[in-house]
Amino acid sequence: MKRIAVLTSGGDAPGMNAAIRAVVRTAIYSGMEVMGIRRGYRGLMKDEVEPMSLGSVADIIQRGGTILYTARSKDFQTPEGQARAAEVLRSHGIEGLIIIGGDGSFRGAQALTRLGIATIGIPGTIDNDIPGCDRTIGFDTAINTAIDAIDKIRDTATSHDRTYVVEVMGRNAGDIALHVGLAGGAESILIPELPVSMDDVMAKLERGAARGKEHSIIVVAEGAARGMEVGKYLSEHTQFEVRVTVLGHIQRGGAPSADDRILASKLGSYAVKLLQQGESGKMAATLNGVLTAVDFDTVFTTPREPDFSLYKLAEMISI
Repeated sequence: MKRIAVLTSGGDAPGMNAAIRAVVRTAIYSGMEVMGIRRGYRGLMKDEVEPMSLGSVADIIQRGGTILYTARSKDFQTPEGQARAAEVLRSHGIEGLIIIGGDGSFRGAQALTRLGIATIGIPGTIDNDIPGCDRTIGFDTAINTAIDAIDKIRDTATSHDRTYVVEVMGRNAGDIALHVGLAGGAESILIPELPVSMDDVMAKLERGAARGKEHSIIVVAEGAARGMEVGKYLSEHTQFEVRVTVLGHIQRGGAPSADDRILASKLGSYAVKLLQQGESGKMAATLNGVLTAVDFDTVFTTPREPDFSLYKLAEMISI
C-alpha cells in the first residue's frame, strides 16, 4: 500500500490521539503516505481529508479527545452515503482505512469493506463493550477518572452520614460500574447484565446501619437505571439521607492513562501492519495479552459479558 487514511468515529475516548499518532508514524516509517479524515464518516462524505506528517501528530500522545474530531452521521448509514464515502476515498488514492471507534464505527467500516475498501478497526470506547478484545482504548482512563470522583464523594458521604448514588457511563455495558464499584468500595453495584432489585439494595443498607455504618456508596451503570430514579426511590422508602451524583461526560475527558497510551500505540501500529499484510474487515486487538486480528463478523456476533467474578468479589467484601 502506498496511501492509507485514519479517522475517529463515535464517542471520543482518552487514547485516541495516541492511536492516531502510532498509525501516522508507523505508516510513514514504512514508506506510506497517511491522510487524516476529520469528523468521522460525516467528514469523509464531505471530503474533509488532509495529509498528515510526522509533525502533525507531535505532542498529542498525552491529550484526551481526538485531534481529528468525531461525529455521528445518519446519512452514512444509507447505501448512498456509504457509496459516497468510498468514492471520496478512491478519489484521493486511499487504499486502506483505519477506523478508531466502537461497535457502530466498525459496522460502518464493514460496509466500506463490502464496497472494496480495505479497512481495519481499532476499539476505542470508554464503555469497554467490544467483544473479542481484552480492553478498549479509553476504558482504563475512564474508570480512574470515576474512581477519583468517588473517592472525593466518599469524603462528603462520611462527613454528613449520607448515602450517595453515583451514576457512571457505559451505555448498555456495566464494566465501568463494576470496576469502579469494586475499586471504590461501593456497598451496591447496579449493572444491566445482572439486574438487582431495589429491595436487595435497601436490605444491604439496613444491614450496614444495624452494625453502625452511617454512610454508603451505590454505583449505578447508566444502562441499568437512572441515578436520580434510584436516589428518589431510596429517599422515599428508607430513612437514609440520599444524594445523587451523575458523573456524565467527565469520564470521557482528560489525559489518557499510561496503560491507555501504551495500548493505543500498540494497536495503532498493528493496524497499519495488518493493512500492509493485505488484511481487511478486521479489528486490531489484544486478546489474552497477545496482538490479534478479529473479523468484524465475529465481533458483531460474539456475546459479551462483564467479569462476573468481580461482581461476586464485590458482593462478598461489601457485606
